[in-house]
Amino acid sequence: MKTKTNKRIYLDYAATTPVDEEVLKEMWPYFNKKFGNASSIHSFGQEAIAAIDQSREKIAKLFNCDFSEIIFTGSATESNNLAIKGLAKVAKAHIIATKIEHESVIESLKELARVGYKVTYLPVNKDGLIKILDLEKSIKDNTILVSIIYANNEVGTIQPIKEIGKLLEKINKKRRENGLSKIYFHTDAVQALNYLECRPDWLKVDLLTFSGHKIYGPKGLGGLYVRKNTPLYPIILGGGQEFGLRSGTENVANIVGLAKAVELVFKNREARFKLVLDLRDKLLDYIMKNNGKINVNGSIKNRLPNNLNLRFPGLSNETLIVALDQAGIAVSAGSACSSRALAASHVLKAIGLTSKQMRESLRITLGKNTTKEEIKKAAEIINKIVKQFTR
Repeated sequence: MKTKTNKRIYLDYAATTPVDEEVLKEMWPYFNKKFGNASSIHSFGQEAIAAIDQSREKIAKLFNCDFSEIIFTGSATESNNLAIKGLAKVAKAHIIATKIEHESVIESLKELARVGYKVTYLPVNKDGLIKILDLEKSIKDNTILVSIIYANNEVGTIQPIKEIGKLLEKINKKRRENGLSKIYFHTDAVQALNYLECRPDWLKVDLLTFSGHKIYGPKGLGGLYVRKNTPLYPIILGGGQEFGLRSGTENVANIVGLAKAVELVFKNREARFKLVLDLRDKLLDYIMKNNGKINVNGSIKNRLPNNLNLRFPGLSNETLIVALDQAGIAVSAGSACSSRALAASHVLKAIGLTSKQMRESLRITLGKNTTKEEIKKAAEIINKIVKQFTR
């Protein structure tokens, strides 16, 4: 297949995003001029810790939370590990999650299960949504944590996090009256932050994970909101940085970059939402007009505005990904966080797809840099390749 665009078209924004120029500009001085170790007491160190404090304060103000409730980590994967394993150290108890959590949550829970913790995985319907009644029925006297992903990284399904938060508030009030311990609530908001309201007090969560490189910030930097009085124990020990919760020399440049990226998200969220929603719907329309047999995996309404997960019956996703890449278009089969292999998706399995249907599924995700011209060109090439391989 020799269909090649003059310019490569990137449609894998759920995997990672390019660093925004404004973010890069803020970061640059901390690579070679303001390079001090924040733990040093001299002026270089003081300059570094001041930058970290200012960044933490900026994010806290945007999140409407306290300065000390923002923790910087090395990645969202680490943040999820800290939220789950760090809280689990309180007691060997019961944890509730969904079957479509990110791999970092699933694998953390598997590890806890191996050492005696009880884990309940809530099922989802064909749209990828849980039933709140299932959650309520799953709660036990020794339940300590509920962890539910805000917006899924593969099919974009948005869970009713605020509604769940309100429910857990009511349940916790009754538990206090009955002498039972609080159930803490964690959400992985990595994919959601770009497009959805993520202030922890609004969502009524105790722990919230976010990431730099999904919001046009740097790779290698994650964040975790931790509500005051949440009993969290560190999983990385050392110098006691990040209020004792995450030891290790702080990555000052990346922290500064993350804060700027979060600032730009809050400033531009509504515009970004409208842009990608319009372009995504146009792309879907272009593709569906020429390929009536294509199916949308998950809910088309209750999903992130930039996400499409499509099934092309009779055509393997590996064939499609390679052909599209050769034509200058980058898409994926699903999560970019598990491995480079095209492994079977636990998310697609959870919404009811067969192994064959999973291998026919493709994820297309748009971003703030996506243009109408790119969408039109991508649709033309996708349609041409599908026609070639299915005729």
